[in-house]
Amino acid sequence: MSKRYAIVSIGTNSTRALLADVDQDPPRIELARSIGTRLGEGLGEQGRLGDEPMRRTLDAVSQLARALRGHYVRLFAVSTSAVRRAENGDEFSAEVQKMLNVPLRLLSGEEEAAASYRGALTAFGALRGEKVGVVDVGGGSTECAVGDSNVPERVLSCEIGAVRLTEAGAEPAQMREMAREALKPLEELKPIERLAFVGGSATTTAAILRGGKPFGLSHTVTRDDLKRVLEQLLGMNVDQRKKVAGMRAQRADILPAGIIILEGALTALGQERAIVTTADLLLGVLLQERDAGQAARVHGAPPTRREMWG
Repeated sequence: MSKRYAIVSIGTNSTRALLADVDQDPPRIELARSIGTRLGEGLGEQGRLGDEPMRRTLDAVSQLARALRGHYVRLFAVSTSAVRRAENGDEFSAEVQKMLNVPLRLLSGEEEAAASYRGALTAFGALRGEKVGVVDVGGGSTECAVGDSNVPERVLSCEIGAVRLTEAGAEPAQMREMAREALKPLEELKPIERLAFVGGSATTTAAILRGGKPFGLSHTVTRDDLKRVLEQLLGMNVDQRKKVAGMRAQRADILPAGIIILEGALTALGQERAIVTTADLLLGVLLQERDAGQAARVHGAPPTRREMWG
C-alpha cells in the first residue's frame, strides 16, 4: 500500500510542490511542480513582503493545492528565508495556513540545511563511512550540512542567496567577494569527501550544461563547468538568457549570482566538483516526517522536534 506525502514549500524565488510515495526506498516522485513567484522581491530594501509578490505567491499556493488535492494521506507546508526575514511574515503565513488548512512551518536556516541534507542523501546512495556535504543555494540564503549518516553532524546557514546577491546591484568581481565573505563559515565544515548541490541555481545550471536534456536524479558539475556557464550568461542580456536551452525563465536574471555562490561554496569546502541533484529540501522534509513517524511507532511516543529536524 502506498503512502503518499505531499508538501508545499514557499521560498524566496519559487513556490513548489512535491508528492511522493515515501513507503518506497528510494521514494517514488509522483508530482513535482515549481512556480516562479519571487516572494522576496524588494524585501532587502523594504523589510516587508510586497503586496504584489504576496499575491503572486498565494495564487501559486492555490494552484498547487488544487493539483495535490485528493492524492495524499498527509500534507505539509514550509516556508524559508523571505518569510523568516519579513516584518509581515506572520500575516502572510496566516493566509497560507487558511488556504491549505495545515500549519505553515517556518524553517530556520539550520532546519533548511538538515532537510536538504536528508533529501540529497537519496542521490548519494548508501554511505560507507565517508563524510558528505550538501549545499542548498536559495534565493535568500545558502545552507550547508555535513555528516556520514541520515542526520547531519553540523549545519550552517549563510545570509546570501541568488535573489539577494542580484538585488545588491554589484559587478561580478564584487559579487564574488561578497559571496566569499558570506560563505567563509563553510570552511569550518572541512574536510568532506563528496559534495552535492541542490536548489534551482544548481539544477538550472546542470540543465544548461546538458542542453536542456533532463538528467534524472543527479548530474556531476565541475568548477570549470560553472565558469563556462557563467561566462556565457554574463555575455547576454536577460531576454537572451531566457532563450538558452535548459534555462527556466524565472531564473534568467538571478542565475549568474547563483552560480557565483556555487563557485564560492566549492572554494570554501575545498572541492572541485559536486553532484547536482533534484532530491532536495522538499523530499528531505517528507523523509524526516516519515522517519519520525516510524520512530514514534517503535518507541510508542510522539517524535520530538529534534528527531523530526535532525
